[in-house]
Amino acid sequence: MGFLDPSASLNRKYGSIGLALHEICTRITVRRTHHLQVTGPQSERVRKTTQKFLNALRISEGVHVEIDQVIPEHVGLGSGTQMSLAIGFAIGKLFDLDLTVREVACLTERGARSGIGIGTFEQGGLIVDGGRATGTETPPIICRIKVPCEWRFILVFDKRAQGLNGAREIEAFQRLRSFPETSAARICHLLLMKGLPALAEQDIIGFGQAITEIQQSVGDYFAPAQGGRFMSRDVEAAIAWFGEHGAVAMGQSSWGPTGFCAVQNEARARELVDSIGRLSRDRPNLSFRIVSAQNEGGLTSFTNQRLALQERTPVRLNSNRN
Repeated sequence: MGFLDPSASLNRKYGSIGLALHEICTRITVRRTHHLQVTGPQSERVRKTTQKFLNALRISEGVHVEIDQVIPEHVGLGSGTQMSLAIGFAIGKLFDLDLTVREVACLTERGARSGIGIGTFEQGGLIVDGGRATGTETPPIICRIKVPCEWRFILVFDKRAQGLNGAREIEAFQRLRSFPETSAARICHLLLMKGLPALAEQDIIGFGQAITEIQQSVGDYFAPAQGGRFMSRDVEAAIAWFGEHGAVAMGQSSWGPTGFCAVQNEARARELVDSIGRLSRDRPNLSFRIVSAQNEGGLTSFTNQRLALQERTPVRLNSNRN
């Protein structure tokens, strides 16, 4: 839901806010085999990640990674981090390596900027990470709060757009100007003295106001890299419509193009999605999904020879920007 300080005005860079979602997830099963096998969607990407991890740990045995469900790629929902952590943690358990999630994150080179993907995999809920100092390996989690189970988040997808990733993302960060220290101070004040207390008191209005203002500030900062506060103008228009009809906590997850907003309950979310669905028939590139927060971490079950993992998507409440 936003970075705190992308320019390290107080010598800690980034820092971010995000939460785990329940309905959109990655689910894999890992078994021992004689050679590396990968089946299911995104198999080539998963094969590269798995081989890299096996090489890093000098594991000569093979594994079969069965991909049952995946988070969509390059839409701002943290698919790469969740898949990497799932694979690494599963293989660690399968070979009795006793690796922590943090160790897996380092081996898979995750958490270079935002720590939200790691934090949501570990704990679920709403996460705030403390950014990176000179010696930081993975950003520390400095706050974790459960999100009310009745709250719903509406996601807006644009199938014609894709968020920045890889070399394009690195280049974008290099070209961005310094983030104003006054803006970083305002974001931290909003989060600490409005957003987090409101969440603790289950006040969706106060929480939403803080997140929306943070998103606007961070969105303006990333606008030169993506053409505006949002990567997709159609998503921006849809999120604005939801806001006009009572939704709160409006923004874009990571580099987008996925937008998000929050409402009090399932019934209200369904009413809004049904209404905008009728109004947006001239924009078939848009789709909508109602989701809830996931207040637990990613590990669900395992046995000695078979480990199943399910980890939840972080809507990195980075207005764009991971």
